[in-house]
Amino acid sequence: MAARSGKTGFRVLAYISIALAAIGVVLPLLPTTPFVLLAAFFASKGSPAFASWLEEHPTFGPAILDWRRNRVIPKKAKVLACSMMLLSWSLLFFMGVAAIVLAISGTFMACVAMYLLTRPSY
Repeated sequence: MAARSGKTGFRVLAYISIALAAIGVVLPLLPTTPFVLLAAFFASKGSPAFASWLEEHPTFGPAILDWRRNRVIPKKAKVLACSMMLLSWSLLFFMGVAAIVLAISGTFMACVAMYLLTRPSY
């Protein structure tokens, strides 16, 4: 029973991640590639059929396979993700969001940016 509920949880997380990736296609503040990779990870744990679909998808598949084989992130994806995080944080700043929110979100975004920038590109 516990294994079945774990698979269901991974499946739900995979679908949520791919939904966020789809939203990121049309909403410039939300990066697509990290959510696609996250969806592929969760799908591999909870839904082999969905994982297979993602890997064979003409748009998502190459990025997933590049990540799995070589741990590479396209330079364009890095630039876009870092730019959008900077833009998002700037919007929070200019909207007058509380300092604690700025500190927490800024720290999180800086860590994500450092991770992305230290991965190889192609």
